[in-house]
Amino acid sequence: MSTDNRSLTWYLICRTAVITLLLGGAAVFFLEGSLQRALIYPLFILIAVSFAEALVSAFLLKKISNIDFFAQLQIAWDLLFVSALILLTGGVESVFSFAYLLVIVAASFLLSRRLTILAAAGAIVLFGGILDLQYFGYLHSFGLSRSVPDGTFFSTLFVHAVAFFLGAILSGTLAERWRRSEAQLQRKSIDYAELEKMNRTILAHINSGLMLVNQEGRIRSFNRAATEITGLSLQEVYNQPLPDVFTELVIDYSQDARPTNRAEVMFSTRDGGKIILGYATTPAKDRQGVFLGTLITFQDLTQLKKIEDELKRADRLAAVGRLAAAMAHEIRNPLASISGSVQILRENTEAENEERQLMDIVVSEADRLSGLLTSFLQFARPKMPDKGPVDMSQFLAELVLLFSSDNRFANIDVEIDCPPKTFFCLDQEQLRQVFWDLAINAVDAMEGSGRLGFRIDPGKPAIIRIEDSGPGIPEESRTRIFEPFFSTKGTGSGLGLASVYAVMEAHGGDIKIERGQWGGACFSLHFPDNGRN
Repeated sequence: MSTDNRSLTWYLICRTAVITLLLGGAAVFFLEGSLQRALIYPLFILIAVSFAEALVSAFLLKKISNIDFFAQLQIAWDLLFVSALILLTGGVESVFSFAYLLVIVAASFLLSRRLTILAAAGAIVLFGGILDLQYFGYLHSFGLSRSVPDGTFFSTLFVHAVAFFLGAILSGTLAERWRRSEAQLQRKSIDYAELEKMNRTILAHINSGLMLVNQEGRIRSFNRAATEITGLSLQEVYNQPLPDVFTELVIDYSQDARPTNRAEVMFSTRDGGKIILGYATTPAKDRQGVFLGTLITFQDLTQLKKIEDELKRADRLAAVGRLAAAMAHEIRNPLASISGSVQILRENTEAENEERQLMDIVVSEADRLSGLLTSFLQFARPKMPDKGPVDMSQFLAELVLLFSSDNRFANIDVEIDCPPKTFFCLDQEQLRQVFWDLAINAVDAMEGSGRLGFRIDPGKPAIIRIEDSGPGIPEESRTRIFEPFFSTKGTGSGLGLASVYAVMEAHGGDIKIERGQWGGACFSLHFPDNGRN
């Protein structure tokens, strides 16, 4: 066992207080008796000596490295101090012989049990020496004579020796158990502190939102991830009813409620948006099994849902593409035969004008159907992009010239916002087809009059935005707008935006639909990092 500075400091303080109380109180009582009045000054001298020793010990305690040895010196000093006190207060008749027990008890808290028994043996030797010297008359100079019968000396020594040894054994045993209990408690306290620190760290860094709701349905805990997901702080939601914060979340707060493994709920954010939360619930109990409330864990599934919808859409597009490719090959050959046969019949000079007109309709519709099949094949089996450096400012300028030659753009105000010398590494022909399809759709949506803009954000050079001033795209149509054959126009084939999606996918990019600054639709073309040259 080793003694620390804190224990020894408290021992010095308590010892000084006990000596002051005992000797000071005895001096006050001795004032009442004329025979014992002579002991007052020696008692005060002993008090002064104890104070001086305590000050010196406190000073040395800061400089001594071997604290255990210093503690043993303190116990030895106390034994000598008590012996001097007994010599001055009557020897065998002294009322302070019990002070040895105080020293032994103190030794049990500072020293090991073996050293405590050794301290008791030292107390017996010192007390027995005082009795022997007094018995043989060597203490006449202290006023201590042989004034008691012979048997009193031996019985006194025996009683004190038994008391000292028993006190040492009992106090040493109790002190050892106390130290072991304190060490175990300290280890447990450290473990609990570490566990609490670890739990707080986990709660602070976990990506899932955690929320504890008591039996009254009030929020009692809200971790950092929950704040990041919802935008609400712990101060804002603490002790608030759960329905007031999560209006669409309905759960059972009772102790007997069954846990919820997987569920989803819509949450409205402060900015008016909506996110999808996936959550699970479980009863929360402390170490004693007392029910604390319902623990709700949740995550933001909005992006996952979007990815899931995109994957489903990609699967649908792939299936339709395979079907389109197969049908195109099967239809194109008979269609070419029909068109050729009709053209041969049309060359017959004997055909009437009405018949020629019908043949012209057949040829025209066959050509239109052939073009539709070509679009099918382009969508189903898009050509791998032949990427190269494209100056976007020059490319858009050429695109505006192309628009000017088309009567559909006569009343369309085309705006270009592109920094000069902005190069992208893309397939120029496929990109021109993408811009043309999007521009034609915008013109149709604006019914031939409005504003059409092409913008490249200087801060995000891998994003191109194409927006118009039309009515926009309804929310319910945005999830299907890139599907083939889906069109909001009465005369549309529904393959233009599907081809745009296929080209962007071939480039490794993505296309998103947003609300433009003019109130119409805004198509954001997101190219990968290598999209910029």
